[in-house]
Amino acid sequence: MSGLDGRHRNEDGRIERKRGDTKIENLKDQYPELKRFPDDATLGDLRDRYGVDSLDALLRRLRNL
Repeated sequence: MSGLDGRHRNEDGRIERKRGDTKIENLKDQYPELKRFPDDATLGDLRDRYGVDSLDALLRRLRNL
């Protein structure tokens, strides 16, 4: 499915979110905004640091800095 940024739909049709334990290293190719962070940081670390609850909100916050 296009437009899901590597996410998928779960059994009830909702789009699943990226897991908080996803390593930033694994997202850098797809999201250049994340290249400034250490490879071993997790998505959850950055969501907490920037006070957001999703990858999309994190990317928006980083683009507006």
